[in-house]
Amino acid sequence: MWGGRARVLLRVWELWLAGVPGRGPLSSSAASQARSNTSRCWKCGGPGGAVLGDAFFCPQCRALQPPDPSRDYFSLMNCNRSFRVDTTKLQHKYQQLQRLIHPDFFSKRSQTEKDFSEKHSALVNEAYKTLLAPLSRGLYLLKLCGIEIDEGTDYEMDREFLMQIMEINEKLAEAQSEAATKEVESIVRAKQKEYTDSVNRAFEQDDFEKAKEILTKMKYFSNIEEKIKLKKIPL
Repeated sequence: MWGGRARVLLRVWELWLAGVPGRGPLSSSAASQARSNTSRCWKCGGPGGAVLGDAFFCPQCRALQPPDPSRDYFSLMNCNRSFRVDTTKLQHKYQQLQRLIHPDFFSKRSQTEKDFSEKHSALVNEAYKTLLAPLSRGLYLLKLCGIEIDEGTDYEMDREFLMQIMEINEKLAEAQSEAATKEVESIVRAKQKEYTDSVNRAFEQDDFEKAKEILTKMKYFSNIEEKIKLKKIPL
């Protein structure tokens, strides 16, 4: 059991070095170079230029520093690396960070800082969007553990589940009134709540295969949610 856990932890460390989940790890020389590049401020050359915690600015010249490629979304948004996330605190952190690094506040700064600001802002937006929704948060957490769900896979879904999805899709297609559409929406929302609770328990038990199975089912229901949104748009 420990051997499997060790392999997972090793994979997580490799992904940290890569900066983006799913990419291969940096070589030792590349990793050293990356650490070296972030050890000093790009503008004044002073120490402490790395982005540590919320210190996005050089402590000496206050120039905005480039994004830290080693930070994952949980670290960036000051969240524990867990499926259970306080979305209220997440929203507050998002607003706090955007008040620091949004491009609107750098219109009179150097082009370098403008570019860094755009990169920071885009990264914070993506991190917030990913961690806010249970499905994308779970998928991202799996990625950090070296596990991905391939697009288009049925993940060996059982026949009963696939029949359920088919029936709900047919019911939505046949819905001719707002009340009928809301009935389907209520069914889908209840299933997503059930699956969210289940995947949370799976992550708490480090049962990543179970989490993968549940998240795959959530993707099916997420597709139905998108169809419901389209059905609500007036023609």
